[in-house]
Amino acid sequence: MTNPEDPTPPSPTISDLPHLAEALDDNRFRQFLDHVPFAVAVSELGHDETLVYGNIEFERLTGISADELQGKSWSILPRAAPLADGAELAAALLESEEYLGAFTLSVGAEDRTVDAWSNTIVDDAGQPLFRLLAMSARETADEQTTLSEMLAEKDVLLKELQHRVKNNLQMITALIRMEARNAQRLEESERFNGLAGRIEALSILYRSLYAGSDTETVDLGIYISQIASSVMAAHATEGIRLDMKVDTWPVSVNVAMPVGLVVNELMTNALKYAFAGRDGGEIKVRCTVDDEGCKVLVADDGVGLADKADWPRRGKLSAMIVQSVKHNANAEIEVESGPGKGMAVTIAFRRRDAAEV
Repeated sequence: MTNPEDPTPPSPTISDLPHLAEALDDNRFRQFLDHVPFAVAVSELGHDETLVYGNIEFERLTGISADELQGKSWSILPRAAPLADGAELAAALLESEEYLGAFTLSVGAEDRTVDAWSNTIVDDAGQPLFRLLAMSARETADEQTTLSEMLAEKDVLLKELQHRVKNNLQMITALIRMEARNAQRLEESERFNGLAGRIEALSILYRSLYAGSDTETVDLGIYISQIASSVMAAHATEGIRLDMKVDTWPVSVNVAMPVGLVVNELMTNALKYAFAGRDGGEIKVRCTVDDEGCKVLVADDGVGLADKADWPRRGKLSAMIVQSVKHNANAEIEVESGPGKGMAVTIAFRRRDAAEV
C-alpha cells in the first residue's frame, strides 16, 4: 500500500501505460512492427525487466518466437559475441544505448553477423518505461561476393550508415511512442498512415544515399521533390494541385532527414485539414538556393490557422522535428498564417551549416 505522505508514485506497470502497452495488443500496430525490415524486441522496465514483444524478423534472426519470449529476460537471447572488445549482446544492451556494435549471433549451427542498437522509451515525464532492441543482419559471405562489385564504391557510405541508423532509430522510437498512444482510440487507420508516410520519407532518404555518387550528401531539391510526389500520391485529393519548383543542392544527410520530415508533415496536414469544405486548392513547395544558402517553403491557400503559434505544437512530433532542423542546420523557421489566409512555413539555413555532417 502506498504511503500517502510519500510523494514518490509507484512504478508503473505495463497495464498502466495505454500508449505502448495497448499498442502492443493492437493488431494494426503489431502488423506494422512485423513488417519493419529489422528485428525488434521490447522489454518492460521495472524491478524485474521482462520481454513483452518480438516481431517476425526477431523470430527469424534468433529462432525465438513471440510466445517463447513473453516474461523472459534478455538472457534468453542466443549467444552473441562482439566482433570487437566488449560484453555479449544480452549484457551490452543493458549497459549502453544507441549503436551497440556488431555481434556474431549463434543460432543452432549457424552464425550470423548482426548490428545492434538499443534505446529506452520514456513517458512524458522522462521516466524510462521500456527498452527497445533492434538488430539488422549483414549479408552472408555468398551475398557479399555477389554484391561486391555493386558495393565497392559504397564502402564509406555503408560505414556512415551504421552511425546514421542510430539517429533514425531514435526518430522511429519517438514515432512509435507518439502514434501508439492513440492506437486503441482510433477506428480508422489515419495515424498509422501518417506513420507510414514518415517512414517512407526515411526510406526515400536511404534510396537517395544508395543512388548518389557522393557518400556524404543528399541532393536536397531532388529529395524534397520525391517526398512531395510521394505525399501527393498517398493522399490524392481531387482538386488539390501541387506547384513545385526546386533547385538541386547537396546537403548533409543530418540536414536532409529532418527537413524532409518537416515537408512531409506540412504537406500531409495541408491535404487533411487545409481544404476542408472547399472544392480545391494549391500546395506550393519550393527549394531555392543562392550564394547565401537555401530556403525551403511549404505553403497552402487553405483555411489557415487561428494563431500561427499553433504550429508546431509543443509536445507534438512536428515540434521535435523542427528542433532537429534548427539544431542540425542552425536553421531559422518562419510561420505565416491566419484564418482564411492559408499557411506558409519557410526553413532557411546557410550553406556552411548545411554542409556540416
